[in-house]
Amino acid sequence: MLPTVTHDLQRTSPERQGIASAAVLQFVEALESQIHEIHSFMLLRHGSVIAEGWWSPYGREHPHLLFSLSKSFTSTAVGLAIAEGYFSIDDPVLSFFPDETPAGESELLAGMCVRHLLSMSTGQAEDTWSYVVDRPDGNWIKGFFSVPVVHTPGTHFLYNTGATYMLSAIVQKTTGMKLVDYLTPRLFEPLGIEKAAWSESPQGITAGGIGLSLKTEDVARFGQLYLQKGRWQGNQLLPEAWIDEATTFQISNADGAQPDWSQGYGYQFWRCRHGAYRGDGVFGQYCIVMPEQDAVLAITSGMDVFDMQQPLNLVWEILLPAMQPDALPDDAADQDRLTKKLSSLAMMPVQGKPESPVSSQISGRSYAVDANDLKIETIALNFTESGCVISIKTAANEETIPCGYGEWQLGQTALFNQPLLFDNTPITASGAWRDADTFTMIVRLYQTPFFHTLVYHFVGDEMMVEVSINVSLESLKPLLLTAHAV
Repeated sequence: MLPTVTHDLQRTSPERQGIASAAVLQFVEALESQIHEIHSFMLLRHGSVIAEGWWSPYGREHPHLLFSLSKSFTSTAVGLAIAEGYFSIDDPVLSFFPDETPAGESELLAGMCVRHLLSMSTGQAEDTWSYVVDRPDGNWIKGFFSVPVVHTPGTHFLYNTGATYMLSAIVQKTTGMKLVDYLTPRLFEPLGIEKAAWSESPQGITAGGIGLSLKTEDVARFGQLYLQKGRWQGNQLLPEAWIDEATTFQISNADGAQPDWSQGYGYQFWRCRHGAYRGDGVFGQYCIVMPEQDAVLAITSGMDVFDMQQPLNLVWEILLPAMQPDALPDDAADQDRLTKKLSSLAMMPVQGKPESPVSSQISGRSYAVDANDLKIETIALNFTESGCVISIKTAANEETIPCGYGEWQLGQTALFNQPLLFDNTPITASGAWRDADTFTMIVRLYQTPFFHTLVYHFVGDEMMVEVSINVSLESLKPLLLTAHAV
């Protein structure tokens, strides 16, 4: 086993690595003004961290759910397993799963190989993910095979999260280890990545295409490993040939609506403009590798899915032109401005008043909630000078959520569980009275892209709660709860 890295990446000023602090500051300010829900970033050049920031309450010590950025780590596990001789990239997918082979298999399905899973060119006409996760018997492998193969594998690109699950299943089937266990001594420990968590299917197989949670610096180290062609502190962790193959153009995806989704696809990596490539996840999780500039950028966020091109535009428009081949003279004034900016990044707590003419009448009262999708039975709000504590009883349990005035207060909740992603997750909450009869509360699930806004309206003995989420792949329509005092 290779030695574990226990120290941080080296930190230097931007100027020492050939980029002006003023340009980095411009980039950060543009992220804030144009994206709004950036949670963190870390920028490396020539192997050193030149700028990093977390918008409080998000922090360097917290992991963040990566969604489809998980796919690039699954691809890495496949590359390692192939290098160790567990299977070949041209092995037929059916050969690994004789017990799940569908009756009357087609020639097209029989021709689907590992490389087609990697390059999202399985020949299926629709993403298999819903067929996988919605399968009543929990057999995701059979769910994948239930979607017909209508094109010759290798000829048509179709983003297919079920294909990545199959890669995970193949690694687990051949090595006898789940992805986290397989990657720990080979990737995570050498890179100094601790406590990697990854969700699993009902069969106990790592989800592969989603569900990995890592810290921002973990993502940056992963990108730096790829930039260094698989070498890390003198050890070749991943074959250079695999790095080249996985990150180069394998199949056209020219139908993409955005320019950086139309540059070609590798093995679970997207090609970008300017000779770059990336792993990415929905709602703005990025690991961008820029070989021509010898740079890596890691980003976590909770942005709208339709905004995901914009951070890449800002990288190309602001950072790339500022990257010079040689070191620049130190600029103490600009460095100081950048340092102050990065040390003051924060998500603003809910703005408003800490009390209302009706708060004393409402405090401690229990409200019975009409039937609702969150399965909440009762809600009580307890107002104090320091904050509000919301007590919630559901069909499954009882919990309290502390909520700060003008600040974030830590807690935990199972109220917003998402299957396969998280349950009973850490949160931080802030609230205030927006007017005499309306108390607004934001609950940030700070290890995920999500936050929920709860707006409580009080009229006499009645309460209405409007519950909304910032981003979702499903409906963003608010949920309305009605309740009455008991």
